[in-house]
Amino acid sequence: MPTAIVTGQPVPGSSLEGDLRSLGFDVHLAADTAEARDLIAAAPDDGRVALVDARFVGHPHALRLGLTDPRFPLAAVPGAVTAQGSARQTLHRALNRQDTHDRHDGTQDETGGGTAVAVDSLPDRLVTALDADGTPVHRPELGSLVAAVPADPQARNEARQAVLAVDEEDVRLKSAVKSRDGFFTTFCISPYSRYLARWCARRGLTPNQITTASLLTALIAAACAATGTRPGFIAAGLLLIASFVLDCTDGQVARYSLQYSTLGAWLDATFDRAKEYAYYAGLALGAARGGDDVWALALGAMILQTCRHVVDFSFNEANHDATANTSPTAALSDKLDSVGWTVWVRRMIVLPIGERWAMIAVLTACTTPRITFYVLLTGCALAATYTTAGRVLRSLTRKARRTDRAARALADLADTGPLAGVLGRVLKRGLPGLAVPAVALLGGVAVVACSALTGFGSWLPVVGALVYVLTSALATARPLKGSLDWLVPPFFRAAEYGTVLALAARADVHGALPAAFGLVAAVAYHHYDTVYRIRGDAGAPPAWLVRAIGGQEGRTLLVTVLAALLTASQFTVALTVIAVCVALLVLVESIRFWVSAGAPAVHDEGETA
Repeated sequence: MPTAIVTGQPVPGSSLEGDLRSLGFDVHLAADTAEARDLIAAAPDDGRVALVDARFVGHPHALRLGLTDPRFPLAAVPGAVTAQGSARQTLHRALNRQDTHDRHDGTQDETGGGTAVAVDSLPDRLVTALDADGTPVHRPELGSLVAAVPADPQARNEARQAVLAVDEEDVRLKSAVKSRDGFFTTFCISPYSRYLARWCARRGLTPNQITTASLLTALIAAACAATGTRPGFIAAGLLLIASFVLDCTDGQVARYSLQYSTLGAWLDATFDRAKEYAYYAGLALGAARGGDDVWALALGAMILQTCRHVVDFSFNEANHDATANTSPTAALSDKLDSVGWTVWVRRMIVLPIGERWAMIAVLTACTTPRITFYVLLTGCALAATYTTAGRVLRSLTRKARRTDRAARALADLADTGPLAGVLGRVLKRGLPGLAVPAVALLGGVAVVACSALTGFGSWLPVVGALVYVLTSALATARPLKGSLDWLVPPFFRAAEYGTVLALAARADVHGALPAAFGLVAAVAYHHYDTVYRIRGDAGAPPAWLVRAIGGQEGRTLLVTVLAALLTASQFTVALTVIAVCVALLVLVESIRFWVSAGAPAVHDEGETA
């Protein structure tokens, strides 16, 4: 149980202790700095500790935001500060210094009845000291919520009146909705799902349970689509929307009750993609039952959507902490965002998950899987062109110096294996400027074109893959700090996935494209897993895993060699075996990481696609 230490004399009529207990804290009283320090030292080693001024007046949800969010080691609101994990030692050292200062000056803070002014607050002084030391302290946005340490009875009465003037539950409900979302989600789902989220939270349902329910609902939807019947398609569309409602609800429950967790981060990061791609497979199976083979379209949709996401991830990581990060294009974008209707038009153009799933659901119920995939591919292609072109323009007009952290993140996203790594060290030199993404693109085009334009069993794709290994080595031989180097990871994704698609389509035997779908899904999971580890500042997956699954260039070369050596039927079996091996390796390592105590509690607020 977390420990809360209330510093100072309790104020008559105050509900502070009750509010802290309702948040799950074990409450203790401390008369001065020394006693507060001793109580912190005596608190359970693995628990959270909080210091709260006894005169605090504010909403319980302000305390909840400041004192219970598991994502931040140190956090504070006016009159309260909290620490967890290794940050407890930091807070304890600050208390030691404060206690020494009080004793040497012969003064006490206001809780000890000394000469300090009445507005002086021990938690606030500690936060000031931590700031002076350069220690990051999270301060949540409170908006209209009240959190204050009144200086006198009149100020206390005014603060209490301010608390009564704000509907805390309404604020809490509104803040449960993601701050940036698509039009469909914002206006058609969230106005109702927030109440479902509150209902779930009050009944003890966790975000992880709701996430799992969303996954199961989507899998049932995929199974309905796989029946290939009109009633099945209608049921699939309805269940897909229901799954999306639950998908919104799990995040809203997490924000409503601040139930963030490492396991929840992993589930939230991966289940959206698993649901969508499983649904693609269900549509392809349903079409096959009706005599229509759309596996190539299903795999193409998965490849396009994955590459879209990699563009988003790479661009954001490249500019995450860039300095002198200015661009006329970005300024124009910000100006457009100040006009209400352009915001929603631009969000809809990128076809975020809400609009995309609604479109898929309606098309599934009313048309055929082939038409569904045609429209989906067209919409995603237009969205990808719009977003990528805008980011290229920003990058070309932006004066930015990218950091070593950004270069490492892009290198991790590139997923370079031992072949390109060794060759890059042999070459010992990289490419200048814009040549890096250009060479990566040319190498990818070479291997995909050789695979798509030659008959199955040809050795030309192997030659293309060898060229691709060389270009991959050249593109990653130096740190990826160029203005367009963020394009290298998505070019690699398109090359690897496109090669698998082209060779499976050329095999032209039953089962080849489904096997390719499984392989790309397994590799894509590895790439998404890498993204969310980087976002949690936990680094990339271990080097042994990247070596074991060959890296992107090694897998590409292996698939082309197998296509040249084996018959079409044997190639299908080989793809299936590789898919199973890759899936087992990446899933076991991913599960080990995300359920471990050291995994980050990633909570993504910005990704809408």
